[in-house]
Amino acid sequence: MPRYHFNVYDSVPLPDKKGIELLEIMLARRETIRYAGVLIEEGARLESLGSELQMEFTDEAGIILFRLDFFVTKNLNT
Repeated sequence: MPRYHFNVYDSVPLPDKKGIELLEIMLARRETIRYAGVLIEEGARLESLGSELQMEFTDEAGIILFRLDFFVTKNLNT
């Protein structure tokens, strides 16, 4: 079964050394989005979320299969 990794970048790189085994890439896509939601919720609660958050989903060779990018911007009208 293929092993995939969720690498997170939020001011410091947090590589996923363990990874997860998944049968289908679509399951990985769903899991990445779910995990990103958990990180954002936890970061907002702890007020530790930086202005940029990236999450890469890679295969065992380190090839990026997809990436999620989040940017926190300030509304200049407020």
